[in-house]
Amino acid sequence: MRDFAPLIAFKVRSYRFQWPADLCSTWAFEMENLILGWYILVETGSVLLLTLFAALQFMGTLVAPWLGVLGDRIGRKIVFCSMRVIFSLLAFAIMTLAFLDLLTPYVVLGLAFLSGLLRPSDMVMRQALIGDTVPPESLPNALGLNRTSMDASRVFGALAGASIFAVLGIGYAYVLVTTIYLVGFLLTLGITDVHLAETSVEKQGTSQWKDFKEGLAYIWNTPKVLAILWLAFLVNLTAFPIIRGLLPYVAKEVYLVDEIGLGHLVAAFGTGAMIGAFVVATVGGHTHSTKFMLINILLWYVMLAVLAAMETKLSGFTTLFIMGIVHAMGMVSMSVILVGQLEQYIRGRVIGVRILAIYGVPLGLLGTGMLIDIIGFQATINLYVGVGMALTLLIWFKWRRVL
Repeated sequence: MRDFAPLIAFKVRSYRFQWPADLCSTWAFEMENLILGWYILVETGSVLLLTLFAALQFMGTLVAPWLGVLGDRIGRKIVFCSMRVIFSLLAFAIMTLAFLDLLTPYVVLGLAFLSGLLRPSDMVMRQALIGDTVPPESLPNALGLNRTSMDASRVFGALAGASIFAVLGIGYAYVLVTTIYLVGFLLTLGITDVHLAETSVEKQGTSQWKDFKEGLAYIWNTPKVLAILWLAFLVNLTAFPIIRGLLPYVAKEVYLVDEIGLGHLVAAFGTGAMIGAFVVATVGGHTHSTKFMLINILLWYVMLAVLAAMETKLSGFTTLFIMGIVHAMGMVSMSVILVGQLEQYIRGRVIGVRILAIYGVPLGLLGTGMLIDIIGFQATINLYVGVGMALTLLIWFKWRRVL
């Protein structure tokens, strides 16, 4: 019965606050990605600057492990609340500059860099808090429910952001973005920080560098965790850049649609991902295996190749919907397997190091930006798909005994 009741996670008081807080933040994130990505592409006409904008949002990948350590030491709630206040202030700055007619693509790039210093760490705090507060037997339900709700907010954020941006302009769109960020911060205040009370004594007299090295040693000596982290880096390098950074280009240059059409494409992927995450949350143990994870990651690459061959919005919409399903089933399974392997005392450090895998996204994005100008969109995607599938199979072969 438990496997078919993902809402069991709401029995945990802290999760009842974290769930809507995370939903608000994801909704605001998705609106920002769509609005600013389209703004950069239209104002500059450069796919390289579009991919640079997307890449800058992941610059904080390098500091995510240190924020994970900081969360282990002083409490995740403090770090979480601080980050969400900063997100609200940055959104308010964009809103103000837009109303004053002072916003430029290069100002957007600068503010995207500042936001990107913290954005990857938001995922560290989310997953670590779920691991801290939700009982192990409910962990797949909670992670699946969390991902389902995040994808639902992406769908709504993409559609709402595109509509408001098209009708009222960027300034009024950012009134909504700023408001949602503030609501998310207020909800974050209701989270119970159970981890700090349990570990504060044992952390006295230790350094952050020592904690970080302890996390690296744990990963290196745990083959299954090491294999999953390599796989996470690979998909961030070769698969995520296409769906996280290039959709504005696909919408404008391939399907010849406006920002409303872009919102539909983002919503298609988000709806599929919502369904995939719900499957993981409800079906049970069969979806929590490494075999299930690997099959869906390979299917994700197949659908990327199909997307590269599509020439109309309708065919692209259908492809993105199916892609979202297999993408979510693979990535949520990865999160369940990884978080379930970790003991509480080291969870923040290891998940923080796992976020380093996201550094593959800006590298992959910058690569696509350059390659599309040289060999074209379809050839670039097919190259990324071929490399990704080959290295996925290599990772499976090398660690097949533990996977």
